[in-house]
Amino acid sequence: MNKLLQVNNLSVSFFSHENEVEAVRNVSFEVHKGETVGIVGESGSGKSVTARTIMRLLPSPPSMVKNGEVLFNGQNLAFKSDKEMESIRGKDIGMIFQDPMSSLNPTMRIGKQIEESLIKHQKLNKKEARKEAIAMLKMVGIPNSEARYMQYPHEFSGGMRQRVMIAIALACRPSLLIADEPTTALDVTIQAQILNQMKELQQKLGTAIILITHDLGVVAGMCDRVVVMKDGEIVETGTTEEIFASPKHPYTLKLLNALPRLDEKKKPKQAPNIVIEKDDVPLLQVRSLKQHFDLGKGQIIKAVNDISFEIKAGETLGVVGESGSGKSTTGRAILRLNEATGGEVLYKGIPLQQLNRSEMKVMRRHMGMIFQDPYASLNPRQRIVDIIGEALDVHKLAGSKQERQRRVEELLEMVGLNASHALRYPHEFSGGQRQRIGIARTLAVEPEFIVCDEPLSALDVSIQAQIVKLLEDLQQKLGLTYLFIAHDLSMVKHISDRVAVMYKGKIVELAESEELYANPIHPYTQSLLAAIPIPDPKVEAKKKLVPLQDNSHPDPYGLEQSSFVQVNEGHWVAMAAN
Repeated sequence: MNKLLQVNNLSVSFFSHENEVEAVRNVSFEVHKGETVGIVGESGSGKSVTARTIMRLLPSPPSMVKNGEVLFNGQNLAFKSDKEMESIRGKDIGMIFQDPMSSLNPTMRIGKQIEESLIKHQKLNKKEARKEAIAMLKMVGIPNSEARYMQYPHEFSGGMRQRVMIAIALACRPSLLIADEPTTALDVTIQAQILNQMKELQQKLGTAIILITHDLGVVAGMCDRVVVMKDGEIVETGTTEEIFASPKHPYTLKLLNALPRLDEKKKPKQAPNIVIEKDDVPLLQVRSLKQHFDLGKGQIIKAVNDISFEIKAGETLGVVGESGSGKSTTGRAILRLNEATGGEVLYKGIPLQQLNRSEMKVMRRHMGMIFQDPYASLNPRQRIVDIIGEALDVHKLAGSKQERQRRVEELLEMVGLNASHALRYPHEFSGGQRQRIGIARTLAVEPEFIVCDEPLSALDVSIQAQIVKLLEDLQQKLGLTYLFIAHDLSMVKHISDRVAVMYKGKIVELAESEELYANPIHPYTQSLLAAIPIPDPKVEAKKKLVPLQDNSHPDPYGLEQSSFVQVNEGHWVAMAAN
């Protein structure tokens, strides 16, 4: 097999006025024509720095390649001029970046951004480039590609922007594609489609791929060989089968064991340490909840469209579905962060929509929310002691300054931090630590019910496992009740007692977690489960995707005229009316 890329003893450092940070140390690996090499590791392991060094995209200063070489088709890219690299980037080596919004030009139409490389490298005229750009948009699954060609990045969702990035990277059919977390912003079904398309292109053109990811399920299904990085170094490398079947390094084993697998049985839930009062009335009742948004000119978005469910005290109800399904809007409507269009929410039998502002303020002591983005939800100008203490001040739960300080320190210790963290600012913490701070703030008012809105999406796999363990421990210790919103169905299965599947504002299936995963009935649920990657190469090789129905149809599953029927005890499914 011919070597397309060879990285030898690569070391990269970043310099500041005070010190040197060795981001990559003596990294060596190779990529052969037509193969896929996965680079895995947590944030800060050096994956993206290695990729950007190959592409010569790191600013110098503050970065510096201290030693090593990058050989592409026998040529050392380290000695190429900037002009020579311009002729290689896009044409011979393509790159899919992790954050599509910061990588796309907000002032240029999407079509023009795809055309740039086609005109520069393929020497196409404007008419040919337009035709090819529209074809690329179709290839990556963007509907109405002719109209979308004329739109700007801000008019696309996060997942759609990532597809545009993939279209740009693949436009010139490069011999090497570097994909830096290419599916992070995508739902599982879209992720499966994109990865499938990358495989097809690879088979057709013989393109080699470097896949940088933290999702070991994606690695199992996509990669021929795996490189495991930690703290800037390669700690293990081997074929995908070798790495998954017999990992040698403790860090590799830690990554593999970090998250539960979809095909594993759920562990029994531990009983809470405190006595939960059993009542005939569920803790939370949602009845015919609607949340519509009027966009003007007769356009109404039915984000939540007549849903009903109940949650018992001490229970965890998982809510899953793709972006735009209405999961987060449901959570916000329950807490009255958005005023619902219709329906009612009862907490311990009390109708929340009928409470005035002061009454709702008192009720918020019993209900909290953990937000999706652990950085955006924390005030960057406040110290942690004030971020957490603010909730104590609002509800007058701390008498003196000393009592307030003591309570904040107790909360920090409860979530696995310590008292010294109280005087720091949010930017001084990692993503996982910031999420713990967000949890501590939520717990400050001693709530009984918490809406967990995608609390894991911004975190590495091992940090996700820590946060889930923390949430489970807190539930056992404090008797908490959760509405757990997520798109990671593997995690939802293991943390939830029951799972509700949402699609276009409706609940299409609701069942005990083991029952739903073992016997999914609704076609949308089947599609979601089939798309989830399993961290096992043998399982991934045998797996077949369940194709989604035509997404261009406004209601492919007939849910506008569906009925909610019980198919088993506790298992409810929305079935389209005949």
